[in-house]
Amino acid sequence: MTEIGESVRARILVSGRVQGVGYRAFTCRMAAARGLTGGVENLDSGQVAVDAEGGRAVLEEFLVDLKKGPVGARVTQVQVEWGNATGRYHDFSIW
Repeated sequence: MTEIGESVRARILVSGRVQGVGYRAFTCRMAAARGLTGGVENLDSGQVAVDAEGGRAVLEEFLVDLKKGPVGARVTQVQVEWGNATGRYHDFSIW
């Protein structure tokens, strides 16, 4: 686990067929396996929003997972906004 000073925040918006296919559970498993903190939620727009904190290199690897998604998903776009980690999360949750 990285110290807060080494951590960054990635606010991620995923588009495509990402609801009703286990995408949030997949995201939670991938994040937990990588030691990331934050959460994932479905949006009314049909997109999935992810707020994740951890080391930059680990988050870059996580983005590769998100672009693939679980079986049944079809990711068409992943947008990322980088920022400073807040340190407010202690685990990774489905919201």
